[in-house]
Amino acid sequence: MRRGQLVMATAAAVLLLIAGCGSGGTTGSQGPGKAGAKIALFLPESKTTRYEAFDRPLFEAKVAQLCQDCSVLYYNADQDPAKQQGQVESALTQGATVLVLDAVDAQAVAPLVHQAAQKKIPVIAYDRLISGIGYDYYVSFDNVKVGQVQGQALLDEMTRRGTVDKGQVVMINGAPTDPSAADYKKGAHLALDGKVRVGREFDTPDWSPDKAQQEMEQSVTSLGRDSITGVYSANDGMADGAVAALKRAGYATLPPVTGQDAELTAVQRILGGDQTMTVYLNIRSQAEQAAQLAVALGKGEHPQAPTKVDNGTAPIPAFLLDPIVVTSANIKDTIVKDGFYTADQICTPDVAQACAKAGLR
Repeated sequence: MRRGQLVMATAAAVLLLIAGCGSGGTTGSQGPGKAGAKIALFLPESKTTRYEAFDRPLFEAKVAQLCQDCSVLYYNADQDPAKQQGQVESALTQGATVLVLDAVDAQAVAPLVHQAAQKKIPVIAYDRLISGIGYDYYVSFDNVKVGQVQGQALLDEMTRRGTVDKGQVVMINGAPTDPSAADYKKGAHLALDGKVRVGREFDTPDWSPDKAQQEMEQSVTSLGRDSITGVYSANDGMADGAVAALKRAGYATLPPVTGQDAELTAVQRILGGDQTMTVYLNIRSQAEQAAQLAVALGKGEHPQAPTKVDNGTAPIPAFLLDPIVVTSANIKDTIVKDGFYTADQICTPDVAQACAKAGLR
């Protein structure tokens, strides 16, 4: 599923719209569609590069393709739940007809979804599963599986190095307010529990790379440099912080470090040997699937979802995509092949030799 061009089975596409403004602005176009209709897209933060670099432009482009007489109200909450609440209320006031919501705090936005329901405005939970209320769709990845493949990749590399039972693993999980982080954590433990010893484990507020660096520094101090034989990082931004701490601590050879999101700097770290792997999430497929559903909902259609996910209150129709593990061995056949990055973007002078070895040059 995440293999680049495949946009998950679904859904009648044809119309929906979008208009307005927001912290990011408004986009619009012309053509068939429902005049004046508006789709509101809410993203949670900008520290993780994917949201502004990929999710937003891919979503907007797909909506424009499907519904040319439409507009998108776009908002980024900058990791502030109160700000996001104001943005949702603003979108409702501006006449948004569909909400696509990637919640900063997915456990606290049920009242906002309820406000939309009272106005008969459909809601798509994007990337993060909203709890406490029923709504129309959930579009994301199989997040437990993401954690499992991260944990298994870490275990495999520790096995290859012969360090599985020679030290301890540090686990740097994502934000406690993000239910996806809990799923990644669950999946990682499924892969690692009983096979490695976890010396320190953190739930990192805001997915902050700076906080992850501090957590890694604390771990080196408390566990001892030589005892850390693996680092589970739930995403690439935090992996960057962990790697910075490890280098500052003077490691001649870094222990294996995981990641997620296939950020450009993470791909370069993998080529350079500072990070073991990342998880490539086909954000194009996710963003375009959400756009298709939003357009269909704007037209009054409800495409059938291939599965449902229990959010603790209701079974939510869901479209879940699969993750792909990326190492130096398959960068060319995954993210480059799919056009996520070009070889020229990846192969800066400092990783030119590694690029040649990986077949990118």
